[in-house]
Amino acid sequence: MAPAKDLTHFLSEESKRRQPSPLKTAFKYFGQPDLIFLGGGLPLSDYFPFNKITVESPAPPFENGIGYAPKEGEAITKTEVLKQKIEDFDVPLSRSLQYGHTGGQPEFLKFVKEHTELFHKPPYDDWDVLATVGNTQAWDAVLRTFCNEGDSILVEQYTFPSSMEAAKSQAVKFIPIPVDAEGILPEKLDEQLAKLEKSQLPKLLYTIPTGHNPTGSSLNKERKQAIYKLSQKYDFLIIEDEPYYFLQMETYTPDASKRDNAPKGKEEFVNALEPSFLSMDVDGRVLRLDSLSKVLAPGTRIGWIVGQPALLMKFFRLHEVSIQNPCGFSSSIVTGLLSRWGNDGYLNWLMGLRAEYTIKRDVAIDAIAASFPKEIIEYVPPVAGMFFTVFIDAARHPKFSTEFDSDPLKVENAIFESSMKKGALMIPGSWFEIAHSFPEKALSNEVDSKIFFRGTYAAVPLDQLKLGLERFGSALKEEFGL
Repeated sequence: MAPAKDLTHFLSEESKRRQPSPLKTAFKYFGQPDLIFLGGGLPLSDYFPFNKITVESPAPPFENGIGYAPKEGEAITKTEVLKQKIEDFDVPLSRSLQYGHTGGQPEFLKFVKEHTELFHKPPYDDWDVLATVGNTQAWDAVLRTFCNEGDSILVEQYTFPSSMEAAKSQAVKFIPIPVDAEGILPEKLDEQLAKLEKSQLPKLLYTIPTGHNPTGSSLNKERKQAIYKLSQKYDFLIIEDEPYYFLQMETYTPDASKRDNAPKGKEEFVNALEPSFLSMDVDGRVLRLDSLSKVLAPGTRIGWIVGQPALLMKFFRLHEVSIQNPCGFSSSIVTGLLSRWGNDGYLNWLMGLRAEYTIKRDVAIDAIAASFPKEIIEYVPPVAGMFFTVFIDAARHPKFSTEFDSDPLKVENAIFESSMKKGALMIPGSWFEIAHSFPEKALSNEVDSKIFFRGTYAAVPLDQLKLGLERFGSALKEEFGL
């Protein structure tokens, strides 16, 4: 395989100005034999009041499901981390709680690099990984590393509002991309880019390809390949934000008797996953933002970026003077657990997640089919992630052309208020729309008479999920007089 292409022309002026911190450069000598290190303000680890951390977790292969709490005497995974290194794969507390290792603890990076190779096999030979404190921080670092004021970025027409707020603060322009139930439409993207002047061409595409937030859509292999070719044609980076990648599931079927079609083994599970943008990246123009927030716990605040070394080094320089490094406790606990499970045991966990989220998705879609008025709604059952969207024909509202002035957003607000009175909350789609939320930043604005609401099947137990959707359906029926 060839090395990555030189893509440093994408770097922001801030990133170009950033140089190594003189003090940080001295840390490469820390721990060197026969060297008395008097150069840094490192407190002596003897004074850290944490001698041992013990964490008990379920043990692979999780035959009773990932939510099962082992009873006394049943198998568990016991992660025990001390100040000093015991197991080769452990991150000792004397190191994880100390300054240093801005790029991440070596043991953690070793695991995630093996994990990346297993699932994505990047097709250029000098790719690497760098630790983060999750994808939100990683995205903020992307913006600072590549974007100057006035630069343009591509985003899905509907996307995660917090990501766009971060971009808005950097004074970038948004180019919303039309989407359908399967995500970005490559032909529409090509049409948009072909119309732009060279000075308007985007530096990067920000996308949530799998289990998209908010739409629940997932890009298939063919669309990803087409989008990647466009990134080469128009020369932009692809930022692949993938917290939901392993929450892929089988296609929904309304017949409950035919729902036993989950992968029967690990090889089948891996092969069933949609290929990532990273797996197609021969240039080194994809930066994959990976996270443990949706597969272990959001509060771990540890993740990683996969990309080419020249670009990762710019993240490293930013991290040196900002986050320093991921939380030491998380580094020790998460690395200890994943290393004890191994990639094989972690696969068992991910397969268990798939099974649980498939059940949740099915209950949600069953409830929508049973409780929502079919005359006014459309929906596509998601095949990944935590979210589903229900599209509603606002023009069917009896007050649409009178009291609501033919304004879909007024209908949206009325539905929101009615459902809240019923005791059910779903998020209005306009909260996610680029042209609506940031009209002064958008370079295009397609108006659609349809409105939608985003729901999640991840946040509540199944009985509450069903009840909440029944309440929302009742609100729709009352609001539309059905």
